[in-house]
Amino acid sequence: MAGQEQADHAAFHADLGLLAEPFEIFFGIVTRQAVRRGTFTSVKDLISAIETFIDGWNERCEPFVWTKPADDIVKKATQGHTTSIARH
Repeated sequence: MAGQEQADHAAFHADLGLLAEPFEIFFGIVTRQAVRRGTFTSVKDLISAIETFIDGWNERCEPFVWTKPADDIVKKATQGHTTSIARH
């Protein structure tokens, strides 16, 4: 049973890594487009700039639209590679 608990624990951390990546990307964008270019005289000014950026980001947001069918993407990504058919 102890081995099973370790496997579940490892799988849990892998999922957290996948969840963290979009946040890292978004904060990288905030840093490049709102923070790095600015001059802030206080933390309050910095927070205000970030909030203004996020408000603008949310006003311009659009849903992601796939331009190719998933089967085409998977076929190209796995071309020449052998994979296990085991369910993990």
